[in-house]
Amino acid sequence: MKLGKRLKQIDSMVQAEEYSHIWDCCCDHGFLGMSLLRRQAAPHIHFVDIVPELINPLTEQLNQFSPVQPREQNKEQDKEQSKWQTHCLDIAQLPLQLYSGKQLVIIAGVGGDLTIQFIQDIVQKHPNLEIDFLLCPVRRLYELRQVLIAMKMGLIAEALVKENNQFYEILLLASANNSDSPNNSDSQHKPVSPTGDLLWQGGKQEAQQDAKEYLNKTLSHYKRMQKGLNRQEVDRIVQDYEKVNL
Repeated sequence: MKLGKRLKQIDSMVQAEEYSHIWDCCCDHGFLGMSLLRRQAAPHIHFVDIVPELINPLTEQLNQFSPVQPREQNKEQDKEQSKWQTHCLDIAQLPLQLYSGKQLVIIAGVGGDLTIQFIQDIVQKHPNLEIDFLLCPVRRLYELRQVLIAMKMGLIAEALVKENNQFYEILLLASANNSDSPNNSDSQHKPVSPTGDLLWQGGKQEAQQDAKEYLNKTLSHYKRMQKGLNRQEVDRIVQDYEKVNL
């Protein structure tokens, strides 16, 4: 099982021993979750998809799946292998309240509007839980970022990935429920930027070229939209992206 660039980047942004439970939502064939399970990224890995035709064979595959040895070997006692569980349900219905500890919800591969809906539902239903979100939506990133700003999410990390001529923004966020959220005067997290901040700061030449290409592509898209309705709103978006420094 080899991850593509997008899933590999998402996987790399999950820090081991940070979370008690990780939820791989819209898990599809489960490649990301199995990578997390293999490297023991958390004591509990949850695979979530609303499509039974995906979850049922994935459950059978996981029953045969044997993770590698734990990420570290304690001289006195080996660490317990990560446990896994599959869930065939809507992301908005995640039973996060049944589990303790800090949790990470990964939502990747769905549109920006659905991502907004899922995040709002989860935060509304679990106002007192410590939840981080790792997002990789398709389209409508600017609109999503506006909602994240309104929800006072804290930016932990973000990245830009190009795979098969498609660009993806990936955001790791702390919800306002967390003590380190931007609401807290001692917060270590940055506020979410309307157009991205760390997103454009790739050090390698290839990353810089990708960032420039993505910025030009995004600006071209919104400039075409300026010819249609809601001109004033689109003008503001174009102005925000024109302020990006590469």
